[in-house]
Amino acid sequence: ATMRNLNVTLIQCELAWEQPEDNRRQIGAIIDGLHQATDLIVLPEMFTTGFSMNALGNAEEPGGPTEQWMVGIARQRDCAITGSIAVRAGEGVYNRMLFATPSGVQHYDKRHLFRMAGEDKRYLSGAQRVIVPWRDWRINLQVCYDLRFPVFSRNRDDYDLMLYVANWPQQRRHHWRQLLVARAIENLACVVGVNRIGADARGLTYSGDSLAVAADGAIL
Repeated sequence: ATMRNLNVTLIQCELAWEQPEDNRRQIGAIIDGLHQATDLIVLPEMFTTGFSMNALGNAEEPGGPTEQWMVGIARQRDCAITGSIAVRAGEGVYNRMLFATPSGVQHYDKRHLFRMAGEDKRYLSGAQRVIVPWRDWRINLQVCYDLRFPVFSRNRDDYDLMLYVANWPQQRRHHWRQLLVARAIENLACVVGVNRIGADARGLTYSGDSLAVAADGAIL
């Protein structure tokens, strides 16, 4: 079967620290400025707060304001929109990648937590591999540090595109870029990685380096 082209919009932006309304407003303004049609908008990891370890303080309930905002954009523009936020689940919190379409929201909980920042002490680890169908494409959802675990993302002939949303510090930008290309080549699948820019409250800087990579490893 021939697949139709998927128009993907990568939004590489600065993030206000722990200011969800500000971030939704800023990202909303960027999206309002898109004049071409798009099938999928990809935002960074933790796009409402930055990569904060204040999990409980930042966490939204399932179906909370950011999820509603994403569904609103999906319906308004007839597209999908994805990125991760902190979401409460019982007593714990997940770094949860939401994939919103006009008909609702699916999610993937970050599997590999970044223990060097203590993420494993503040967030629960997801257990499920999540592949969502969207406009003839099968899309594998991944978050940041997952990029370093190739076996976890191995293509079992069950996806066509892998998405990585990230807060990946500038000092390791070379790894980010090389590994995104490697994942595309080894899995014979398209890969999109979206990373933030600017600095965060912990003093880390981010160089973006967001990439869209074809299944043969060519950078699009």
